[in-house]
Amino acid sequence: MRLAVNIDHIATLRQARGGIEPDPVTGAHICELAGAEGIVCHLREDRRHISDRDLRLLRETTKTKLDLEMAATKEIIGIAIKIHPDLTTLVPERRQELTTEGGLNVRKNERHLGRTINELHKHKIPVSLFVDPLREQIESAAKIGADFIEIHTGEYANARGEQEAARYLNHIREMASLGRSLGLRVNTGHGLNYTNIHPITSIEGIEEVSIGHAIISRAVFVGLHAAVSEMVRLVHRS
Repeated sequence: MRLAVNIDHIATLRQARGGIEPDPVTGAHICELAGAEGIVCHLREDRRHISDRDLRLLRETTKTKLDLEMAATKEIIGIAIKIHPDLTTLVPERRQELTTEGGLNVRKNERHLGRTINELHKHKIPVSLFVDPLREQIESAAKIGADFIEIHTGEYANARGEQEAARYLNHIREMASLGRSLGLRVNTGHGLNYTNIHPITSIEGIEEVSIGHAIISRAVFVGLHAAVSEMVRLVHRS
């Protein structure tokens, strides 16, 4: 299993003062040096954290894999085609949310998402869909030609008590297996941290976990290199 680090929250801290520090591009370099095997960033329509300049520099300097989280809008699709990340992850996007709150409704939006996937595939850009662990959403993702799914782990991360967490974990395991049986590659992310990551690493077939907030939060106290290195060790236990 691989660790991809989402650097959005470095940019959020920068934007809080409207200056130039901390620089998310420098942060990405430190993450890679600490063992991260991918960098994730979300270019939002309102540019609330990652900027177009950040994305250009990340594309020029990322040594591992650059995963661009994005809404399926005309403007952002055009930018993705120009930048050509190693992976695009289509996510729902609402202006008021603090972070992505749930998965795409793929079943309801098959036509639009299918056209987006086809357009990105024309430019040889792989596509992942961020989905809740629901059978109908995963089946729709396979139907419209996605390469990957990223299973939303928020309910598991927010579970109250071991029994509830175990129930959500088993559901994620079943949906990961379903995705693989349909020809999809499987990643996971959202709400994962140093405490709850180990059970996720035991799920066969999940290739990558995307973690941002927990790592950046820990970096405040121990430094970014140490925070990433510690999470790399936890993820690689699998």
